[in-house]
Amino acid sequence: MPKERASMNRTIILTEDDKNILQNQINNHFDNKNNVIICGDFMTINKELPSSYVDLVLLDPPYNISKKYGDTLFKSMSSDEYIAYVEEIFLNCLRVLKPSGTMYICGDWNSSYLQRKALEHLENQGMCDVINRITWSRDKGRGANNNWKNNIEDIWMVVKDKNSYYFNVDAVKMRKTVLAPYKDKNGNNKDWTTDENGAYRMTAPSNIWFDITVPFWSMSENTDHPTQKSEKLYAKLILASSKPGDLVYEPFAGVCSGAVTSKKLDRQYIAIEYEKEYALLGQKRINMAELNKTIQGFEDGLFRDR
Repeated sequence: MPKERASMNRTIILTEDDKNILQNQINNHFDNKNNVIICGDFMTINKELPSSYVDLVLLDPPYNISKKYGDTLFKSMSSDEYIAYVEEIFLNCLRVLKPSGTMYICGDWNSSYLQRKALEHLENQGMCDVINRITWSRDKGRGANNNWKNNIEDIWMVVKDKNSYYFNVDAVKMRKTVLAPYKDKNGNNKDWTTDENGAYRMTAPSNIWFDITVPFWSMSENTDHPTQKSEKLYAKLILASSKPGDLVYEPFAGVCSGAVTSKKLDRQYIAIEYEKEYALLGQKRINMAELNKTIQGFEDGLFRDR
């Protein structure tokens, strides 16, 4: 029985006709072609990819929380077990990442701590460098009577070579309103300019983000996936750490927000997702992106406030 939804609810769903059509558009193995969603086990499919093949990895592994994803239940582990689990994932991703590539790893407050320990093991072996941690406020979560509400997540920025990686700061600069438009002694604007919207300056982005939201029912990108990331979040990572035409790799893709955003930003993509329902939803979103490349919160080359 389909879930009842309000008339203004824009959540993307799959019909039986969708499933019949879309199942012929996804793969179950890598056949040396990019721009594909592959439905299967990450560890198995990843072995089929060549080494040093992708430019950017967007990795959103299961957090160390018991949670059901479609028909699959991920069970929380001991800290040591989770560290070993993600370290193997990181190793496999690093193998297919180019020497000049970047990998972003998503985690919650607890999982990110354990992820960092796994990354430290790899750093000590000279396999990668952790060069930053992004913390973003998702402004969504259940309140608690005996603790602080948890509404932040982390993203580790990992490179193979800290002396040779791509980062385009101009692509992700933020427009900030200038409240005190000072001029120098010659009467010239001091690092600010004006347009019809007033005085502003373009500033380098920080590693604390308050302008991201979790997809919800009134957003056209929303699905029923329990941990879906927004296209706006991935747009920042993709624009900063890849060039048009580069190949973006999204293991544990869920409903393929990374692949969809890559397509909208003229990058190639490979997404891997175990749950067939989510892979089909991802392919439906890819097809929708053929007709509409809009990314909510990113307009005219600028990221807007939440």
